[in-house]
Amino acid sequence: MPHLLSLNSYHYRRGGSDAVYFDHAALFQNVGWKTTYFSMHHPENIPSSSDRYFTKLVDYEYARTLPEKLVTAARSIYNFEALVRVKRLLAENRFDIVHVHSVYHHLTPSVLPVIRDAGLPIFYTAHDLKLACPAYKMMTQGRVCEACKGGDLTNVVRNRCIKNSFAASAVVAAEAMLHRRLKSYVDTISKVVAPSRFYRDKLIEWGWAPDRVVYIPNFAEEVDPKFVSDHRAPILYFGRLSEEKGLSTLIRAAAAADVPVDLIGTGPEEEKLASLIEQTGSRARLIGRLDGEALWSAVGQARAVVLPSEWYENAPMSALEALQLERPIIGADIGGIPEIVNDSGAGLLVPSGDVYALARALSEMASATEGQLTAMGRAGAHYARTQFSKDLYLERMQNLYASYLG
Repeated sequence: MPHLLSLNSYHYRRGGSDAVYFDHAALFQNVGWKTTYFSMHHPENIPSSSDRYFTKLVDYEYARTLPEKLVTAARSIYNFEALVRVKRLLAENRFDIVHVHSVYHHLTPSVLPVIRDAGLPIFYTAHDLKLACPAYKMMTQGRVCEACKGGDLTNVVRNRCIKNSFAASAVVAAEAMLHRRLKSYVDTISKVVAPSRFYRDKLIEWGWAPDRVVYIPNFAEEVDPKFVSDHRAPILYFGRLSEEKGLSTLIRAAAAADVPVDLIGTGPEEEKLASLIEQTGSRARLIGRLDGEALWSAVGQARAVVLPSEWYENAPMSALEALQLERPIIGADIGGIPEIVNDSGAGLLVPSGDVYALARALSEMASATEGQLTAMGRAGAHYARTQFSKDLYLERMQNLYASYLG
């Protein structure tokens, strides 16, 4: 049976890329493949039979002293221990395919040449834009930025792209400069998997050869249709409360339209958003974190789901989950969001960051009839269930791997 090795910095479901890391491997395991993981140790890790190979934790959250922070910074640039441990893993096991998810700043690209030198094909899912942008979001100081496109990576430090911090930005710039010089990505990756057409086009625009970047959208686990209800609840945002998500714009738009909007989630912008709601008199509400059935029940009753992003979103899972629950979408015209909204026919697009355009869209969705909302929701659900199914994802990935299997 073929043997798949999956690499990711975190071995627990911390975010969307980590979920894909686990779900991708599980799909192949279900069709008879042997699967193995390589990651780093972390207090929240899921148990793994291969964790004896995992590298030590690299995370500033756990670095308390100055020496610990300096060691963490060095390992974020080039992780020698990860290189040694993955080399041992390769020596003691036979693999056929290697699939890499998010490894930068933790495992680091130091592991990729070792895998290439073992004669193994490397597939890399672009969960973000790290292969082009050192700061991986193409965003700085609250706005979209492509300053490094010309090759001057010192822009990362100059603009303090990481957490508005000179030190953190300097570490990321050093990491990007080193691995660009070593060609750690471009000389090792067999194929880049782009989950949105936008990401494929953007990576090609930044220099990746078109024949090395393939569009394969992620799949969305089917949500039980028992959660599909009428549209009795307010328009809803669910996800991380962070700057790039455009939530300040959403709160101001809700105030301008006098339309209620609920926000589900937590994140670094929570206190700022709470203050903004009070200042503007917005009818927006911060609900906090919901999981599992409580989340799906809330989404399944929402009038619509709004994605007001102000960065180059990839193919947000929240959009696909909303469509599965037959919710119309109001989406910002940025990144991979437009292709989902346009292809599904399930909602409205507005210019990213435009308070008044978003206010008009909120008003339009608030005044739509139940019949209109149901029609948009059903069109979106059909699109999500056919174009983002796990069966189609598996077929596409198997076809991609096929030419590299002996």
